[in-house]
Amino acid sequence: MQRNIKLTIEYDGTDFYGWQIQAKHQRTVAGEIEKALKKIFHKNIRLIGSGRTDSGVHALGQVANFKVVSPLKLQQIKRALNANLPEDVAVWRVEEVGADFHAQYSVHSKTYRYTVLNRDVRSPLQRHYCLVYPYPLNVRRMKEEAKSLVGRKDFRAFQAANPSRDEKATTVRTVRRVDIRKKGDFLSIEIEADGFLYKMVRNIVGTLLEAGQGRLPKGSIKAILAQKDRALAGDTARPQGLTLVEVKY
Repeated sequence: MQRNIKLTIEYDGTDFYGWQIQAKHQRTVAGEIEKALKKIFHKNIRLIGSGRTDSGVHALGQVANFKVVSPLKLQQIKRALNANLPEDVAVWRVEEVGADFHAQYSVHSKTYRYTVLNRDVRSPLQRHYCLVYPYPLNVRRMKEEAKSLVGRKDFRAFQAANPSRDEKATTVRTVRRVDIRKKGDFLSIEIEADGFLYKMVRNIVGTLLEAGQGRLPKGSIKAILAQKDRALAGDTARPQGLTLVEVKY
C-alpha cells in the first residue's frame, strides 16, 4: 500500500544552489534528499517541497513529502535519511500523512525570518546567516512602515523579475504579520503570509532598511504598494540573512 510521508527539514543554504533541482546538475537541497531516498528505497522518488528557497537561503522548517510503498517504520526512515544526507542537511521529523496531503498546495502559511547585523564591523562567525548593515536604523519608523504590509494586498512592487513565472498569475497575497525586533546589534524581521512572490521577502527587507535609514519618506510602503512599481521599492537584500522558519498546514 502506498504511503504519503511528510518530512520537516533543516538546512544551511550556504553551499547550495537553492532547494529546487537544477538542469545543470548543480548541488541542491532537494537533489541531495532525492539521492538519499534512492539509496534507501532503491528507486527514484519524487520529492515535493513546500516551495523553493534561493541559493544561500537557509531553513529551520522546510517541509516536503513523497509517496512510497515500503514496510519501513518512520523512525527507520528518519535514521536512514540522516545517515545518507550531507552535514548541511537534516531531517528532524518524519510523519505519515493522508493521501491528499501536498507539501506545496496544502500550505496555510509560511514564516520567513531575515536577520540583520546592524553595526559597522562584520561577524566572521555569523557571515553566512545575516546581512551586515553599517548604517543607523530607526526601528520605530520601520515598524510603522511595516504596518502597511499586513493584510490581503497586491505585492507586485515587491516581486523580482523571473523569466519562468506565469505573467498571468496573481500577485495578491495575504501577509498575516510582520514582526521587527532588535536585540543588541541584531535586528530580525519576521514575516508570515499565505504565500510569497519571487524574492518578495528580500525586496521588502531592502525597502524597510531604506525606510529605517531615512532614505524613504513616511508612508512610502503604502504608496509603493498602491503604485505596484518595483522600481520604487528598495534593493533586494542579500540571501544569506534569510531563513524559512516554519510552514503551517
